[in-house]
Amino acid sequence: MRTTTLSRRRLMAASAFTLALPAAAGAQAWPAKQIRMIAPYPPGGGVDTVSRAFSEKVSAKIGQPIVVDNQPGAGATIGGAALARSAPDGHTLMVGSMVDYSIAPYFHQNLSFDMAKDFVPILEIGNGTIAVLVTPSLPVTSVKELVALAKSKPGQLSYASSGFGGLIHLNYEMLKQMTGAEMTHVPYKGTSFFQADLYEGRVQVSIDNVLAHLPHIASGKVRCLAVTSRTRSPLLPDAPTMAEAGMPGFESATNYTLFAPKAVSPDIVARLNRVGNEAIGEAEFRERMLKLGIVISGGPQADVLAKMPAEMKRWADVIVKGNIKPS
Repeated sequence: MRTTTLSRRRLMAASAFTLALPAAAGAQAWPAKQIRMIAPYPPGGGVDTVSRAFSEKVSAKIGQPIVVDNQPGAGATIGGAALARSAPDGHTLMVGSMVDYSIAPYFHQNLSFDMAKDFVPILEIGNGTIAVLVTPSLPVTSVKELVALAKSKPGQLSYASSGFGGLIHLNYEMLKQMTGAEMTHVPYKGTSFFQADLYEGRVQVSIDNVLAHLPHIASGKVRCLAVTSRTRSPLLPDAPTMAEAGMPGFESATNYTLFAPKAVSPDIVARLNRVGNEAIGEAEFRERMLKLGIVISGGPQADVLAKMPAEMKRWADVIVKGNIKPS
């Protein structure tokens, strides 16, 4: 009797173990193969560099290679469309910008995807530092003085951006809407195209990513009045935030966020958030990013989920209020 009872118990235990195997195997199935990391900009730029550095760290933690797939063009919308079309199995991811995809619906007709409906944000890797920059010959040393001067001479000061409808252009539109300071917008093909004009006074103002300007801020070729991040930047610790400069609510940053297709498993999202936080928490990674002007963010997925609709609203409000339409 004892032998029969014991045998039955062993059989039941074995059966339970066998039934559990498919579930366990399914839970362990990811990653089952090489992962594709879409970078929606060309090789060599900020998004590409962040994508490669981040992928290298995460790959070592999950035991599968991650190959960066550059899909540039159309304001990052080609890469975004590729992510939206991909299978939601966790083997296609993307490092992109919430700002790009908040702006995109207003400047790209027949957009085939919607960030809120087609992407799931997993982790905010970091943000690039943006600053209010003026030519040294301009007689202002604060944002308030700049606004006062611009309002006293409507349209006489010129504002350089890296292109119509981009973040740098919209930074000016946000400042104008908050303060009434009217300047003449001068779009260029990129930061490198307007640097000399800004430093030499042919244009007077820009609210741009600081990376290309850092050595020139240090040498005095261009003056930094404030940074647009919520807290002071370790790159420019003496520069006040816009809130400290008397412009509360003015926030802007270039953004690097890890996305997956919307229907990806919550278990995969949770694991990616965990290993992603481990990766960006490493001192070597943080130092490497800071040299690029990027301050690491990180945190639970809840943080980036909460930020996405706020960014979408921020830039939609600026575009709609300013009646900004494709040129």
